[in-house]
Amino acid sequence: MKPPASPVPGFQRRPPAAQYGLRARNLAAAREYRGPSRRGSAVTPTPPATGHGYDPAALAALGATRIDQSAKGFGGVGADGTTGDRLVAGPVGVFDGAFTFPLLTVDQAALAGNIERMSRFSADHQVSLAPHAKTTMAAHVLARQLDAGAWGLTVATVTQAQVCRRFGVRRLLLANQLVDPAAIGWLAAEMRDHPQFEPVCYVDSIQGVSLLDEALVRSGGLAGRHLGVLVELGHAGGRTGCRTGPAAARVTEAVLASRTLQVAGVAGYEGGLGPDRSPSSLAAVRAFCGRLVDVAGQAASAAGSDSSFLVSAGGSAYPDVVTDALSGATGWARVVLRSGCYVTHDDGVYSRVSPFTDAAGSPWALTSALRLWAPVLSRPEPGLAVIGAGRRDAGFDQGFPVPLQRRTRAGSVTSVEGGRITRLDDQHGYLELSEATALDVGDLVGLGVSHPCTTIDRWPYLVEVDAHHRVTGVFPTFF
Repeated sequence: MKPPASPVPGFQRRPPAAQYGLRARNLAAAREYRGPSRRGSAVTPTPPATGHGYDPAALAALGATRIDQSAKGFGGVGADGTTGDRLVAGPVGVFDGAFTFPLLTVDQAALAGNIERMSRFSADHQVSLAPHAKTTMAAHVLARQLDAGAWGLTVATVTQAQVCRRFGVRRLLLANQLVDPAAIGWLAAEMRDHPQFEPVCYVDSIQGVSLLDEALVRSGGLAGRHLGVLVELGHAGGRTGCRTGPAAARVTEAVLASRTLQVAGVAGYEGGLGPDRSPSSLAAVRAFCGRLVDVAGQAASAAGSDSSFLVSAGGSAYPDVVTDALSGATGWARVVLRSGCYVTHDDGVYSRVSPFTDAAGSPWALTSALRLWAPVLSRPEPGLAVIGAGRRDAGFDQGFPVPLQRRTRAGSVTSVEGGRITRLDDQHGYLELSEATALDVGDLVGLGVSHPCTTIDRWPYLVEVDAHHRVTGVFPTFF
């Protein structure tokens, strides 16, 4: 099935590519890049060229890497330090003395369940998934997402891409503009040296296309390859991205006239269009995704290609609306979601906006996997507990942490009813409670978080635990 021919202002279908030697070469490279044409109503995600889509040996080596007692949360492991493999083999309990608090843990069953459900959702809706690596930047977690069938990984910066390449990840969607000459030089060298490496990045201006093309040429070129770029569509008041169809048309033309680039598709980010699931927010997201499909179809036609393009959207907060609105493209394009926060979910912003909840009866219901354990340092006033976790330990851009559990010094775990965090200092949190709430100095409070990305990046390790709080994994993070 060919892309639709419905007009978008500013686009014109290109004459046969054979009339344009450079463009014909770009199209041939594009077909090689994307592989065989994927036509029909379903698009099956293309597996990595070989193996897992990452380097298992590089991942396994992390388990034997020494963890010093000065690492945040590991103050009880002793002067000789420890390793992740040793903690898992114990098995060691997080409350048995090896760890100091505050400590961020991730629930093994919830993590596995979230990965499985999002993978199943993607398959059920005939879309591909390129999970955003920025959420955890933990190679162990990213590997599990790839093992579950992810098409590739999304990154926001070249630094994040370099981390992924350290672990051999082959397919990366750089969801950003690439303008730093040093970063472009690294990408060019990586593409020359590793033919199996398949990156794509965004462009949203003629100037950006020119800058990227010239920097790639100056860096020595791509050894006959071409860098796939996604023409980014934006919206008024949003971040990057072409604001109109004509602007996207001009950027597409610039890419087609370049020496080192090829049009790989169109992308956009809908998450900033609505803060909730109100009818107006959902309508705005749906309308934007509709524009994305239109512009993608016209960009494919303008390039003179009959093979599939990528059509990519965020999909973290509104995966149901996005997949429905983009369903018209699944017959002729690979639709790629870049969802990231689903992997741990949360007890704040995503628990409020996500359609994947038990309360909604969703077959893809997600579970909050993160728990921040903080000690009660003081009960200086009735109705107030000061805990040992603050802005250095938990994100607060989308709301304060949520008190959920109390663990007494004797080891019993109960729920915390009616408490709320009212303020955070760097290392302290102010927990407001009813005067009747039992919470003693030395107890631990288990907190849920809001917006996983801005909590996990405060931690050098994610400690995975089972239902009995025994360590099942120690995941270094690379922020």
